[in-house]
Amino acid sequence: MGLIPDEAKGLPPPGIMNYNSAWMALMGWCVVMIDNAVKLRPPIRSGVHRQVLGATVGWFIGYHLTKYANYKWAKRDQEMLAYMKFHPEDFQKKEKKTYAEIVEPFKPVF
Repeated sequence: MGLIPDEAKGLPPPGIMNYNSAWMALMGWCVVMIDNAVKLRPPIRSGVHRQVLGATVGWFIGYHLTKYANYKWAKRDQEMLAYMKFHPEDFQKKEKKTYAEIVEPFKPVF
């Protein structure tokens, strides 16, 4: 089964370019840069293959976190709509009022 249940397979996949993927890719790249700096290597020029790997792993984790978040939000929405369907007395339409009915009449003070 894994992290995401089988029910989530019915959801559309998130876009390849999403906020979580970009953020996690940046974090993966920064981790490699900090590791280079701690080991007293030139941070940008050394271990370019590890920088690419860190960004790729971060992108992968961010993509799957987005899939999991989308599943959780869809599940919550489904439960909320089911509750609203079975308890219509709690969600009755309110009558609409005009702005003039809400605001008190204007009386200037001199």
